[in-house]
Amino acid sequence: MKAAVVHAPGAGFVMEDIQIDAPRAKEVLIDIKAVGLCHSDYTMASADLGFPFPAVFGHEVAGVVKEIGSEVRTVKVGDPVVAALVRYCGECERCLSGHSYYCRNVDRTVRRPEDTPRLTLGEQPLTQAFGLGGFAEQALIHENQVATIPEGIPFEHAALLGCGVITGAGAVLNTANIDRGDSVAVIGAGGVGLNAISAAVIGGASEIVAIDISDSKLDKARSFGATHTINSADVDPVSMLRSLLPLGIDHVFDFVGTSAIAQQGLEMLSYGGALYLVGIGGAEVPITFNAFSFMRNRNRIESVYMGSANLKVDIPYFASLEARGLLHLDELITDTISLEEINEGYRRLKEGRVARLVVVN
Repeated sequence: MKAAVVHAPGAGFVMEDIQIDAPRAKEVLIDIKAVGLCHSDYTMASADLGFPFPAVFGHEVAGVVKEIGSEVRTVKVGDPVVAALVRYCGECERCLSGHSYYCRNVDRTVRRPEDTPRLTLGEQPLTQAFGLGGFAEQALIHENQVATIPEGIPFEHAALLGCGVITGAGAVLNTANIDRGDSVAVIGAGGVGLNAISAAVIGGASEIVAIDISDSKLDKARSFGATHTINSADVDPVSMLRSLLPLGIDHVFDFVGTSAIAQQGLEMLSYGGALYLVGIGGAEVPITFNAFSFMRNRNRIESVYMGSANLKVDIPYFASLEARGLLHLDELITDTISLEEINEGYRRLKEGRVARLVVVN
């Protein structure tokens, strides 16, 4: 089958004919219909972070089940599905208590080193990034990373459910669990931030402040439900937010991931407010704060991984919201491209000329 292979950090995506094994035990073979281009894949493919190469990336996967292993119970051949990079064993105390995103046994979702690899290029094993490897015509994925979706949702929309949606919307509805009437600030109005805004609307937030340095993104944020927008390239965002909401804001979601942004987020918080760190801007992002003031104001800082999602439940739920037109995923996608256009697609993303690109097979 065709796949976009990265042979070394920064070497780019090269189309290759590779081999894919048959599904075993709890594995699911998926005919890929669409896969989103996410910055995380590009970062992993470009930097020498100790990740084993050559590798197949792509983690926003949507497609149809072609074949299943003998122990698969939650999907069947012909099901439309979304795969996500949340990996879990399903058997430990964390999984059984509903916190599968904290599972410590994620290695159970991939084959062992002594097993036949799922993907090979000739005789050479290929690393399947995040247990997925979606930049290909097919993917062989553990059952626990796969969730069914309703019939009829366009696959290019469904692909976004596996990362951008559960990360952004999940941060608001799962991690923060906002209450009706809460105030929300979203720093970074890209695709994931827009999903957070949609979720804040669904959750009943009274004030939704979108903060970005792009007027076009802020215009989009208003169309998704932001009640206020702040261009932080033109004004001090903390002072502007405090002029809008003198008591501060209840929930600040940082989708950028720099020290300066996190510091601004802390300064925006109301009494009892929380800062949620979602974006990753670099290997080291130090945050400093006055511990006395922090405790006096009853503030919190929480890191967010994949929107605290239980994907077997959350992906079908968010898919149902999309089917009702509540997530506006069609408005997130700038263009669809072919598998052969991935390098050009990432170039367009880096230039900031597009919001979201999806590979359609």
